[in-house]
Amino acid sequence: MIAERRLNPILLKRLSAEDVVSETYVNAAKRLDYFASHDDVPVYYKLRTILLQTITDLGRRHLKAQGRDACREIRIDDTGLGSSGSGSGSGGEVRVGEIAADITSPVSRVDRDERHALLRRALATMAENDRAILVMRHFDGMGNAECAAALGIEPKAASIRYVRALERLQQKLVEVSCFRKS
Repeated sequence: MIAERRLNPILLKRLSAEDVVSETYVNAAKRLDYFASHDDVPVYYKLRTILLQTITDLGRRHLKAQGRDACREIRIDDTGLGSSGSGSGSGGEVRVGEIAADITSPVSRVDRDERHALLRRALATMAENDRAILVMRHFDGMGNAECAAALGIEPKAASIRYVRALERLQQKLVEVSCFRKS
C-alpha cells in the first residue's frame, strides 16, 4: 500500500495507513473540481497526488505539534526483541528495524543519495508512458494487473510496456552515469 510505504515511520506510531487513506478521500471530496479538470490525466495519478499531499500535511501537523513528541511514542502492537529474542517485556527492548536504520554510515548514505540522483535524472528524461509504469511498479508497489487497470490496458500489454521501459531505463542510466551493462 502506497500510504504505508510513504508514511514517516514516526507517524506510523500515531496513525495507521487506513487513517491516511480516509483523510485522503476526505481531501479528494473537497477537490472535486480538480478531478473534473485535466481529463487526460488518469484518476489514479490525481488520487496519488492528493495522497502524497495528505501525507505531507499529516507529517507537518503531527511532527510540528507542540503536544507530545511523536518521536518518543511506541505503538501498542509493536513487539520488541529482548535479550532472549522473545519480546518478553524486559526493559531495554529494541526493534530490529530501528537498529538497522541507525547503522547506515555517512559514506553509504552519500553513495545512496548519489545513486538516487542519477536515477531521478534518468527517469526525468524518459517518456511519460515509461516513467508511469516504472513508478507504479517500483515506487508504488503495484503488481502487473493493478498497473494494467490503472492505465486502462491489458495485463500483457502492461507487462511488455514494463520490460521495454526497464530496458530504456538501463540505457538512460548508461548515458548519464558510469553504470555499465553486464
